Amino acid sequence: MNDKNTISHDAAVLAKALPFMQSHEGKTIVVKYGGHAMGDPELGQAFARDIAMLKQAGVNPVVVHGGGPQIAKMLDKLGIKSRFEGGLRVTDKETMEIVEMVLAGSINKEIVAMINRDGEWAIGLCGKDGNMVIAKKTKKSISDPDSNIERIVDLGFVGEPDKIDTTLLDTLAHSEMIPVIAPVAPGRDGNTYNINADIFAGAIAGALGAKRLLFLTDVEGVLDGDGKLIDKLDVKQARALIKDGTISGGMIPKVQTCIKAIEEGVEGVVIVNGKVAHAVLIELFTEYGAGTLIVR
Repeated sequence: MNDKNTISHDAAVLAKALPFMQSHEGKTIVVKYGGHAMGDPELGQAFARDIAMLKQAGVNPVVVHGGGPQIAKMLDKLGIKSRFEGGLRVTDKETMEIVEMVLAGSINKEIVAMINRDGEWAIGLCGKDGNMVIAKKTKKSISDPDSNIERIVDLGFVGEPDKIDTTLLDTLAHSEMIPVIAPVAPGRDGNTYNINADIFAGAIAGALGAKRLLFLTDVEGVLDGDGKLIDKLDVKQARALIKDGTISGGMIPKVQTCIKAIEEGVEGVVIVNGKVAHAVLIELFTEYGAGTLIVR
């Protein structure tokens, strides 16, 4: 027989979670999955349970995933050497074939299988399915450290979203299916492009008018000057923190992607610590949250 104190505790937790569950019911939540959680089997299964529970709670979850480390590992295994321009990997035709194989193939199906093991119906997709995303080639300029002259570098088949068609995702939202999307998309030129998963997730969330976009990362969230987590920021505050250097390094492009998603129609974007088990449920269904929420 279960201990009465345990039962009372569980009931209290559910009672506290209920208002949050009701506030998200029928809403679209886009989750970008990657980082530490993707490489840890236990965290991966906890993530899959979170996504399954969102669906069971009447939420419409959409998963977008990355896979940079897995791509690098496969390129090394096949003996394909990468060329870099200004620290950025150039994706040639041969590399793009591997990128698509890993992202839209092995990684995508692994995530789908994890969610399906928890009793839900996940379906693996990429930008090519239903012409969901049309990409355009990314133009990147870098500054020469010696001459300080900027030049345009050709990164090959690296792209960014140019057009989003939500027809397929809108259809799935009214079904029992959970879309799991790889950030690979066709261009109007007939080529296939690899898109940064954060940028891809932001574009999808904006097009869907998502209530929340969650970025699962390897850090707690945005930290203040004393290294303490900032629970909530608006766009103006976030820009000010970038300007004064509080937000720095790799956090800058992530926060800029958050801001762009909000400008495109997302209600709120959260940078979440993916190293915490069940971070998605903690963020959405508790008063404490699990990261930094950025709002308009």
